[in-house]
Amino acid sequence: MKNVVIRNIQRADAALIEALGAQGSATVSEAQERTGLMQPYMRPIYPTARVAGSAITVLCHPGDNIMIHAAIEICQPGDVLIVATTSSSTCGMFGELMGTSCQTHNIRGLIVDAGIRDVAELTTMGFPVWAKAISAQGPLKAVPGSVNVEIVCAGVTVRPGDVVVGDTDGVVIVPREHAAEVARIGQERVEREEQVRARLKAGEYGVNFQGLRAKLIEMGVEYVDE
Repeated sequence: MKNVVIRNIQRADAALIEALGAQGSATVSEAQERTGLMQPYMRPIYPTARVAGSAITVLCHPGDNIMIHAAIEICQPGDVLIVATTSSSTCGMFGELMGTSCQTHNIRGLIVDAGIRDVAELTTMGFPVWAKAISAQGPLKAVPGSVNVEIVCAGVTVRPGDVVVGDTDGVVIVPREHAAEVARIGQERVEREEQVRARLKAGEYGVNFQGLRAKLIEMGVEYVDE
């Protein structure tokens, strides 16, 4: 496989990225028919971490982060680094010094299907990171990979320029060409949920006004008074 660094990619409209980020990973996943969610082992390093941006994809040799350095150089403000390895790894691929570089260049966050280190420092910096593991084991810088090629990260195909939404619930990927439609459906879902929330707060039961009682009966569930 040829190793490349592709400098120029297409990105989704900034307003769409912000809209999807405001909706959150759960709503966005529902809006695209429950697809695009990375494996639940991808957890944020601090509870309030949130991110939305354009994916800069990085394919690394396990335990080697030289391609993350190459990717940082070509990022634009608002991008998010999405890192996968060619085989499973828990090595600490990213730490506080790289986080400092990312913040300096207005990179919004990192999603890495491997390990990270310097968690306390990254948390204090407020740099949002989602990772599979925490490990003090440092990486090498010896084996080439690629930047801005199609990758699979935590079970999800990610292409350069796809929209990334991450929060406490997880990480979801929206194909760039579907961003407008997913944002529209997601907003409709947000508005419906606001109405449902108001009715629940008023004391109504979802089993009644959401048609669930009829569905239960149709499924053969019997209500019995003893």
